[in-house]
Amino acid sequence: MRVLLIEDDPDTAAYVIKGLEEEGHIIDHMADGRDGIAQAMAEEYEVLIVDRMLPGLEGLSIVKTLRAAGRKVPILFLTALGGVDDRVDGLDAGGDDYLVKPFAFSELLARLNALARRPHLKGEETRLRVGDLTLDLITRKVYRGNMEIDLQPREFRLLEVLMRNKGRVVTRTMLLERVWSFHFDPKTSVVETHISRLRTKVDKPFPTELIHTIRGSGYSLHEGP
Repeated sequence: MRVLLIEDDPDTAAYVIKGLEEEGHIIDHMADGRDGIAQAMAEEYEVLIVDRMLPGLEGLSIVKTLRAAGRKVPILFLTALGGVDDRVDGLDAGGDDYLVKPFAFSELLARLNALARRPHLKGEETRLRVGDLTLDLITRKVYRGNMEIDLQPREFRLLEVLMRNKGRVVTRTMLLERVWSFHFDPKTSVVETHISRLRTKVDKPFPTELIHTIRGSGYSLHEGP
C-alpha cells in the first residue's frame, strides 16, 4: 500500500512509519494539517491515516474537505479522542474507520488492510495501461502481455508514477518527491539505480522498450522511440 500519515506526534509517527515500512508499504508523512490536505489532494493513496488534533487544520476539516472535493480514498482516524461522540463525529465527517490511541500496531495493520481491500467506487481508476504493460492498483500486480512481473514496493511505485504520466517527461526531482518523499536532492544515484532495475524487469525480456531516458530532462514511459 501507499499510505499518507497525517500525524503531528513524532513518536506516534515514527512507530507507525517503522511498522508499515517493515511490512513493505510506502509511507508519506505530514505533521501539519494544511500540508497534509495539500499532499492528499496532489497524490494518489490507497489509505489515509489522519489524527484529529493537528496544527494548521484539524482532522475533521481535512476529511470533510477531501470528501467535498470528491476524493474517495479510504480514511482511518487515529486519535486520542475516544468518546462515543468523537467516533460518531469522525465517521459522520467521512472517515471509514476510527482507532483510538494507545493502539496495537497489529490492529492498525489489520484495519488498514481491510480498508485497502474494499472495492473502489465506480469511476475510480484502478488499472493503468501503456501498450501491453498493465499495472493493477488493487491486486498490486504488474503484467507485460501474459507475463507477470515481480516488483519490489519502490519499483511498483516508480512504475506507477511513470505510467500515470505516460508520454510525459518525469524529472528526477519529481521522482525523488513522489517515490521517496525527498523534497531536496540528496545527491545519490537512487533514481538511476531503480530505473535500471525496472528496465531489467519491464523492458529487457521484451522486444520493445517502454522506459525512455530523455537526456538532460528525465524519463518517459511510452510506446515507440
